[in-house]
Amino acid sequence: MRQAIILGLAMLLAGCGGGGDRYRGGSGPSGGVPMASGPLNQACLASDRKARSRALCGCIQAAANQTLNGAQQRRAVVFYNNPQLAQDVRQSDSTIDERFWAAYRAYGERAERLCS
Repeated sequence: MRQAIILGLAMLLAGCGGGGDRYRGGSGPSGGVPMASGPLNQACLASDRKARSRALCGCIQAAANQTLNGAQQRRAVVFYNNPQLAQDVRQSDSTIDERFWAAYRAYGERAERLCS
């Protein structure tokens, strides 16, 4: 189930650094939900997912900014248009892919905590 959530986040995100974080309403550390702009936010907003919203996509980008570097965010953006690639990376035996997937999983867990 957790893998499905992380894979779902891959499909919901769009990323690469950029933008500052800010908080609005909700339950984030400053009493608000983290918000940021950047490639994952843009990919999320451009997706056809029913659950997308400005708040969710901005929160997902904020989580990415906290856990993934720019190159990792750019790599994750591709998952929006090619979810099979996320599965391929997850199952890969490549050391590079394994390191990326560990960072991506941490990102998914952080996004789940911050944005749920």
